[in-house]
Amino acid sequence: MAVTAKTNVMRLLEQKKIPYTAHAYPHEEGVAVDGVTVAASLGQDPHAVFKTLVARGAMKAGYVFVIPVAESLDLKKGAKAVGENDIELIPVRGILPLTGYVRGGCSPVGMKKQFPTLFHESVLTLSRVIVSAGTIGWQVELEPSALIALVRGGTADLIAGG
Repeated sequence: MAVTAKTNVMRLLEQKKIPYTAHAYPHEEGVAVDGVTVAASLGQDPHAVFKTLVARGAMKAGYVFVIPVAESLDLKKGAKAVGENDIELIPVRGILPLTGYVRGGCSPVGMKKQFPTLFHESVLTLSRVIVSAGTIGWQVELEPSALIALVRGGTADLIAGG
């Protein structure tokens, strides 16, 4: 599908000369779609499609965790990975003011502020990873190493049972 209007994520990737492929998926306006449904609608393996979660630590510092869409963030593992005793996910109403993105369209790229960002370590086994393009209905596919470098991120074991 041709990209009719580029998202800020797409513009930022182009500005940094990072190759990507844009993918559109069907959605109902104003309705967040779960990541497994997005992966299926794109014909992609859910292990290669990652969702972006935002959490806060005890000192109210923000953290970004990017994990496969079918998985759940293990809050204890996430806290340990960022050097906190405890973290909690940001409530849905707090995502937009903090990141500039809505639930279901949150991307690790181009947030209002650059937060410490960790990807689940399985991203290193992929040749391509798919993340939100910053709006519901669009995803971008790119090399994991380019994405991690762009957001100055790292990797860790972050998922429940993983």
